[in-house]
Amino acid sequence: MSEAYKVISEIERSAIENLAAKGQRIDGRKFDEFREIKIKTDCIVKAEGSAHVWLGKTEILAGVKVSVGAPYPDTPNEGVCTVNAELIPMASQTFEPGPPGEQSIEVARVVDRGLRHSEIIDKKKLCITPGEKVFIIFIDLYVIQYDGNMFDAGELAAVAALLTTKIPRIKEITKDGDVKFSGSYKDRSDWIPLPLTNIPVSFTYAKINKKILLDPNENEERVLDARFTITLDGNNNICSLQKGADGSLTIEECLYMLDDMLKKVEAIRAKLPPLPKAE
Repeated sequence: MSEAYKVISEIERSAIENLAAKGQRIDGRKFDEFREIKIKTDCIVKAEGSAHVWLGKTEILAGVKVSVGAPYPDTPNEGVCTVNAELIPMASQTFEPGPPGEQSIEVARVVDRGLRHSEIIDKKKLCITPGEKVFIIFIDLYVIQYDGNMFDAGELAAVAALLTTKIPRIKEITKDGDVKFSGSYKDRSDWIPLPLTNIPVSFTYAKINKKILLDPNENEERVLDARFTITLDGNNNICSLQKGADGSLTIEECLYMLDDMLKKVEAIRAKLPPLPKAE
């Protein structure tokens, strides 16, 4: 990082902290206000499910691919779901090409944890042959424009993509164990929705100059003292928490964030596609 960038960052820190002390933000939002959220689904033709999410100027594209493979040894009767995040260098001057870095790994893990602990996918229904073959769900997140809060944008994108995902119907399992499916990529009319149970949602807050701000943008993320991401499952039970940065949070601040989230979560959930009917 260049010295000029550090100097600019210090100037921005002072401006953002001074505004926070006055109850203001650099983009004019209230402390408890999300940026505009837009969601478009079924935008990747060759994916089993997909979504394009805008959270302010942050853009994330999610694609879901389904394959057949072996289950984990400790869960022989359950399918598998895995999340990967790629931060495209053209999305931000702070992203670099190469293998996954700390940021991309953290985004993938936070999104994955929210999905896994909410039990959004009924993994037992993804079992084809116990201990041998199951459906494996791959969720790939591509950050194509970055302006802060990849966690909530990534969670929205992953959930929206899963809600529109369809998998092939099992037609036959031969004596040799081969699996035959109905339909094809050209004709998915007989494919069925992914077995989902609920719609999780995450909210990310930043602590700046002793103030709590919802949905930090890039400049706010660069100067925050602490970051906290809460994920609620479809019954609004806490299923995942992620603390970031070196600053501390009080119990009162954590309770405030949870209370604020509970007031807003249904409005955010309503922006997502509906839960598909089980088959």
